[in-house]
Amino acid sequence: MKNKDKLHDPLPETFATVEEAGEFWDSHSTRDYEEYLEPGDDEIIEARQRIFEVPVAADVFQQLQREARSSQESVPEFVDHLLRERLAMTEARSNTD
Repeated sequence: MKNKDKLHDPLPETFATVEEAGEFWDSHSTRDYEEYLEPGDDEIIEARQRIFEVPVAADVFQQLQREARSSQESVPEFVDHLLRERLAMTEARSNTD
């Protein structure tokens, strides 16, 4: 059973930074502040692309940064192109075997 009389920190009027808001919500639940919630008009669309994180060694990342800069691409764009090229080569090779 939910305790309506449970005490919780007052909800700040504003947050000075995004980080401050993040720190607040990392340690508080929206369930404790339901009376402040309002319905929104935002439309939720289906995510069309998933993003995956892959750890790489620091020296590899530095090289990726240099190569991306020289190609005038962001590191994620450069890595995506690099991997696609490599995978296409691998697929082509496996299709000829």
